[in-house]
Amino acid sequence: MKAISLAAAGLLLALVHAAHAQSIAEFYKGKTIRMVIGIGVGSGYDVNARLLARHIVNHIPGNPAIVVQNQPGAGSATMTAQLTASGPFDGTVIGAAFAGMPTLPLLSPQKMRFDPTKLIWLGNTNRETHVTYVWHTSPVQSFDEVRTKELIMGAQAPGSSQVDFPLVTNALFNLKHKVITGYGSTAKINLAMESGEVQGAIAALTTVRTLSSQWLAEKKIKIIAQWALRTNPDLPGIPNALDLAKTDRDQAALKLAMARLDIGRPFFLPPNVPADRVAALRAAFDATMKDPAYLAEAKKLKIDVDPMNGKDLAAFVAHVSKTPDDTVARVRKALETK
Repeated sequence: MKAISLAAAGLLLALVHAAHAQSIAEFYKGKTIRMVIGIGVGSGYDVNARLLARHIVNHIPGNPAIVVQNQPGAGSATMTAQLTASGPFDGTVIGAAFAGMPTLPLLSPQKMRFDPTKLIWLGNTNRETHVTYVWHTSPVQSFDEVRTKELIMGAQAPGSSQVDFPLVTNALFNLKHKVITGYGSTAKINLAMESGEVQGAIAALTTVRTLSSQWLAEKKIKIIAQWALRTNPDLPGIPNALDLAKTDRDQAALKLAMARLDIGRPFFLPPNVPADRVAALRAAFDATMKDPAYLAEAKKLKIDVDPMNGKDLAAFVAHVSKTPDDTVARVRKALETK
């Protein structure tokens, strides 16, 4: 009798699960999901997000279509605020943001109209190492030289590592980065570097490999520093900016600024999406990260894949949001120093 009851319970559970899965499939069948990228076309984030878009739909029940739109502005804050306020909240829109976006309410609270802990995180595709790279004719050819020589850096917007990392290290360690903002993408910064308008930039290592592999091979650019919470074994001999911090106080400040490296290439849903659709989209994201077709195309595009699932990313964002006030104030003051 007990065995029969267990079997019956198992059958009932399977039927409930099937009905649940069917309802998700029925919802998404014939639907179009929008992926909104808070960075300009042609950037490394854009290439990465479009790669995910091509493959994640293959793992969503009902096989919906997907369209990709770009809405750059304010370090992805414009896009994030709009999705937070206006949705839709039914699981048919996905945001793709700068890694620095979840720290913006801490570091620029007067400008932010969203709470990153209220967003529903799908996961990130890669925990990152960023690098400083310079043009081969730049007067600065080593990270140590930035202590004594000005390095003119191209950048997109506050909230990006291209702006925040130089400003924080200038303020904390007296480095001499000069940051020129307003470029729409890393690709546009690269054009400015080639023309002599700027001398260097910061970008994710995967972005440099994706957009500038020929320049690396031809030694037109040189990587002079890495920004990594864990020193990257692919960059032997390249100094890690984290090593500038010699005290616990300095380390805490620099780790807050660099928290975005583990936030990586994040994807999210606006608040209040039904739980069953959240579960389905998170499962689709996780399945995509193991999909041989996705991994093969990522390798072809020289895009690194080192993912974090949605629950872990949400926990990390929540942890960062609880950074002590004195550390936040110190980093905020550094970012206000031009």
